[in-house]
Amino acid sequence: MSFTKPGQIFSVTNVTDDPVSGFMLVFKPELIRHYPLGKNIINYGFFLYSTAEALHLSDKEDTIISSLLLQMQNELKNNIDHYSQDVIVSHIDLLFNYSNRFYNRQFLTRKAINNDLLAQLEQILNNYFKTETPLNKKLPTVQFIANEVNLSSSYLSDLLRNTTGQNAQQYIQNHLIEKAKELLTTTNFNISEIAYQLGFEYSQSFSKLFKKSTNQTPLEYRQSFN
Repeated sequence: MSFTKPGQIFSVTNVTDDPVSGFMLVFKPELIRHYPLGKNIINYGFFLYSTAEALHLSDKEDTIISSLLLQMQNELKNNIDHYSQDVIVSHIDLLFNYSNRFYNRQFLTRKAINNDLLAQLEQILNNYFKTETPLNKKLPTVQFIANEVNLSSSYLSDLLRNTTGQNAQQYIQNHLIEKAKELLTTTNFNISEIAYQLGFEYSQSFSKLFKKSTNQTPLEYRQSFN
């Protein structure tokens, strides 16, 4: 099961002799514009996932989703009345809530795969922050590490949030702060040199982030070890 947002292009290819079957739910934004779902739909991150990051439904989950889609299909076959749109929108809303639940289950049940991914991310960031890294290298972005592991940035953030309690940006920042602590306690680099070594353009930005994360300035942290 996968989701696409307006403007995304996709195709269905039949790789066997068997006919392609399944459901496709397509609706215009106007259908939900005046409902709470019209504002809340932006919070469903799975619309930004790639098709390779599809939701793999269990048999029980498949039954639930198929039942909702069949109910919507039957509703569309009925005579339109004042409640038709309300019923359809409520079913779409429920479909999205179930999808959120099932994606969360998918993140949790693929523990071995997720642990391998965390180890891979750790290695990517360790390599990025090596002391021999060129000083003109910028801070690693969510998009950078997502590309390195062949995931969309949205899927990576949601996976990390469910696995570690941190989104991708927080995960990067936490790793950056740990590297900063290492440099502050094991080298004689001054604060500006450490900031540039980590990829900050301005040392003030580094100091601000460090204090926000540790409640200490970089200098105060270093002095606490002397």
